[in-house]
Amino acid sequence: MIKRWVGKLLERLVLVPAFFILMAAAAAGSQAQTLPSDGAPAAPAGIAHAFEIEIQAPKPVQDYLLRHLELLRYQSLTDLDASELARLVGMAEPNVRELMGTLGYFSPDIHLELRETPDNPRSPRLVVITVQPGEPVRVSGVTFEFTGPIATDEAAAAQRRAIQAGWLLGAGMTFTQAAWDAAKTQALRELTTRRYPAGRLSSTRADIDPETKTARLSVTLDSGPLYRLGALQISGTQRYGSDLVQRLARLAPGADYDQTRLVEAQRRLTDSGYFDSAVVSLDTTGDPAAAPVLVQVREAKLKKIVLGIGASTDSGARLSVEHTNHQLPGIGWRAVSKLSLDRVTKSIGTELTAPPDDANWRWVTSALVQREESGSFEVTSQRLRAGRTQSGERIDRSYYLQYDRAQPNNVGAATTAEALSANYAWTQRNFDALPFPSRGYGLGVELGGGVTLGADRQPFVRTDIRWLGYVPLASSKDGTPASMRAGRIELRAEGGAVLAREQANLPSTQLFLTGGGTTVRGYDYRSIGSVLPNGQTAAGRYLAVGSVEWQHPITVNDRLTDWESTVFVDAGAVADKPAELRGKVGIGAGVRWKSPVGPLQMDLAYGVAVRRLRLHLSVGFTF
Repeated sequence: MIKRWVGKLLERLVLVPAFFILMAAAAAGSQAQTLPSDGAPAAPAGIAHAFEIEIQAPKPVQDYLLRHLELLRYQSLTDLDASELARLVGMAEPNVRELMGTLGYFSPDIHLELRETPDNPRSPRLVVITVQPGEPVRVSGVTFEFTGPIATDEAAAAQRRAIQAGWLLGAGMTFTQAAWDAAKTQALRELTTRRYPAGRLSSTRADIDPETKTARLSVTLDSGPLYRLGALQISGTQRYGSDLVQRLARLAPGADYDQTRLVEAQRRLTDSGYFDSAVVSLDTTGDPAAAPVLVQVREAKLKKIVLGIGASTDSGARLSVEHTNHQLPGIGWRAVSKLSLDRVTKSIGTELTAPPDDANWRWVTSALVQREESGSFEVTSQRLRAGRTQSGERIDRSYYLQYDRAQPNNVGAATTAEALSANYAWTQRNFDALPFPSRGYGLGVELGGGVTLGADRQPFVRTDIRWLGYVPLASSKDGTPASMRAGRIELRAEGGAVLAREQANLPSTQLFLTGGGTTVRGYDYRSIGSVLPNGQTAAGRYLAVGSVEWQHPITVNDRLTDWESTVFVDAGAVADKPAELRGKVGIGAGVRWKSPVGPLQMDLAYGVAVRRLRLHLSVGFTF
């Protein structure tokens, strides 16, 4: 009884006020319709626009006019009378003609018609715009003129040629306002990014001849003074010091200004780990012969701990903990210690790195203890390394001494193996853009030599060569979407060899395995190796891997998206003798997404040898 009474009370308290609120709102809405605030007659019920617009023209022209036509601004004025609308339609023709000129059509046939459409519930009138563009105006020639020091400086001859060669609106191309603006912007960028940051476009002219439908272009670039780099003016340093900033920036006073070098210096500072942010710029208000370089940094915390959680189809779920100390007391080196756990590998290690010297070389020493699946075996290994490394914009070098110890844990496996080796590694990255390259190549070479340790010491030589290349199937100076739809071919190859006597007991960490999402898709991670007489798989002395992949952009409504489709063929082999190499093939298809953290790769591959489908997921670009 009490519940029923409380329910009725709540119903009255809620529904009755709500009913009166709705009735008041409806009355207010009705009054707003019958008595407009400006006194104008009310629009008929249901009318959305004063008029609708229909454009009869080729689709590119139609789309452009529907975005920029001034008449569109008056559609919402539902109180427009017929005479006022007729006046607006009459004013629309010059606007249409002007817009057509920006598209390169200077003699279009334009016809506008105003129709009454009383039966249309959305609009009582229709404006029909018919446009026949005719032949577009094409560029007949381009004249360049340089003023200022760039005009006579022989050292700037290559820059003058580059500006002219990079001009985007050449003879024979359709003249449009957008292309004209883009070409001028590109030319000015080519001028101001090297040597002449104060350069400007002093004069530009496009002479249009509507009769011949040609455009003669002329561009005059004033370089302004030649700028050379002066001393660095550094702000924001407290604990790491200005010397470290100067060694990382590597901007020599007296060098010609080059914006690319400033950007590279800024990237080196942020990538070093010592700084959370860095801004490098040239002070053009100073003396051009020694313009100050302004470097503003924000230092990273002295110590940090990073917890990582991830997953991959190769190694399953992953958990990691990383501790960084950027400045160890006493020696000033950076220490990075990391614990990582996943289904395949468990590891703990630490690396000590010295600050770079004037040539950007660093001393590095590291220790690693690891337990991982290696073919059919589970191997516990230890590694000690000490040497020097140099990281550049395109080339990395390192040389080091390394101690390896590996012990298989499976019953019946080979005995513990140890080795000491001296190694040299060289990597070149010559890609057009990272982390999303579309052309270029990367080459990595490792060469080492050493001796096994223990009762029977045997010398050995180890080499590993990796190559990755991108070949675009179409090219265009302006990189238009149409030219990029053909996509590109990705070619990948790797070869490795360990030369030693047959009886040499080599650590498995010095040998090779392959298979997985980044090598031979369609197979388990590191499952392709040398097959032993008992059928088990072990790391082998020789490696050969190759891959061909077609990457094709995905378009929506004729526009490029951040997605690509791929088809690929992978093959790989590992053996203890070259004659025993037998390639295992994987074929498949996948998609790529340009994510904020790098390329996300999703591939479905079929391993021909194992007759199984396998899904591979990976994120990022590394070489």
